Amino acid sequence: MADTKREMERKYESDDAALPDLTRVPGVASVRARGVTHLDATYHDTTDQRLAAYSVTLRRRTGGADAGWHLKFPVAPGVRDEIRAPLSDTLPDELAALVRSRVRDRDLRPVVRLRSDRDVRHLLDDQDRLLAEVSVDTVHAERLTGGEGEARWTEIEVELADDGDPAFLDKVEKRLRKAGVRPSSSSSKLARALAETEPAPAAGSSAHRAAARTPPATAPEAAPRHKHRPRPDGTPVTAGDHVLAYVRAQRDALVELDPAVRQDVPDAVHRMRVATRRLRSTFRSFRSVLDRAATDPVAADLKWLAAELGQERDQEVLAERLAQALGRLPADQVTGPVAERLAAWSEARHEGAHHELVAILDSRRHLALLDTLDALLEGPPLRKKAAARPDKVLAKAVAKDFRKLAGLVEHALELPPGTERDTALHETRKKTKRTRYAAETAVPALGEPAEEAVRDMKALQGLLGDHQDSVMARRTLRELAAVAHAAGESDFTYGVLHAGEAHRARVAEEALPEAWSSISRAFPF
Repeated sequence: MADTKREMERKYESDDAALPDLTRVPGVASVRARGVTHLDATYHDTTDQRLAAYSVTLRRRTGGADAGWHLKFPVAPGVRDEIRAPLSDTLPDELAALVRSRVRDRDLRPVVRLRSDRDVRHLLDDQDRLLAEVSVDTVHAERLTGGEGEARWTEIEVELADDGDPAFLDKVEKRLRKAGVRPSSSSSKLARALAETEPAPAAGSSAHRAAARTPPATAPEAAPRHKHRPRPDGTPVTAGDHVLAYVRAQRDALVELDPAVRQDVPDAVHRMRVATRRLRSTFRSFRSVLDRAATDPVAADLKWLAAELGQERDQEVLAERLAQALGRLPADQVTGPVAERLAAWSEARHEGAHHELVAILDSRRHLALLDTLDALLEGPPLRKKAAARPDKVLAKAVAKDFRKLAGLVEHALELPPGTERDTALHETRKKTKRTRYAAETAVPALGEPAEEAVRDMKALQGLLGDHQDSVMARRTLRELAAVAHAAGESDFTYGVLHAGEAHRARVAEEALPEAWSSISRAFPF
């Protein structure tokens, strides 16, 4: 069974690798030597280094107190989540699943072997509590795939104790810098090993790694392509650059959120679903930039994925909403085991939905979708307007979406309260999201006007979202009331909750005309 540990560490190097007196670090009462440990780690990756492209490391290590398989995902500079599994001859299935969105159907194989002699010291406070672990590592790296290079170096590593104060690392660094120790130029031992054992340029390794995020695949049939040339630092220049930057960010989100969804991390499903919607909306809003002959099939698969993600996400939202509403009721309005029935309903729905969702992430259709997105970014189906200035092209797309939204709002407001209006408001909400995502794409090029549009659409989306959640909550409450009644329980409380949801829907509907009037008068496009 794998377990997860968040590690915060910093790496350093110096000309002599000697440690200064660390008892002079504020808060350190003593430094205790823990001896030298021999570590032997074999790092695994695909031949085109797909894990390294995302700064993900996967290793099998012997020696030390934590021998086993270690999978590390970057969280922030100097912060990584390490997922550990017991030592075995082959990669555990649970870790293989967590890297599937990166490696797809490619084989994982040993790429680098690192043997290290680790001289460890513990920094302790005046109550003998661990503050951080400092080690001096003498490293021998051997390339196992794509060459036979070797490298040797010594580095200093400082790892914060569990639940330690991150500010303590700054204090240690200040002391190290005063002694001439400097931060390492490599983010990890593997990164340094890959760089220092890289074969000669003729082997094509550097170009290979650069293409790892967008590996070759068969792209959909597209119209003639036009060149897009971002600046050397990656800054978008043309309309096509800006749209592709937004598409690339959402593609990366789909890939990077995959492990969190599998591990049932709170809000991970929601964020992945948003990424699918952003991609689909971008393809529709910017058809003057990206040829729909290529993007429409991708959008269809994105719609399928969003629907699958929605089953679990909708349940999460409803469960939280109903639990909060129940918690606000006076005790005399709660009759029967309502809380228990809500909890049982939520748990049963969640377990089933999560199991099905993991199967979707492992499906051939989902992995093929990721490959197709990679191919689309590698060879984008750009139309003529992609080469134009971004201000006019992007602003025009946002304005077009807003005009369509205006028609939907006005239609919904003309309808009497009821099912037809509920449906119309739900469609309005979806168009609001699309307009918001189009404005998000335009923010880097258009600045404040686009940011204002995003804020307006977010506010409108919140109002319409509360209304739609009320519609779904009332439907669920009617179903739960029927089950409770059949079991001989009181259905009174479900009726009270239903009335409360109906009131929330009315409040949202009554607030909509004024909110829309304010937004439409000031909308910047």
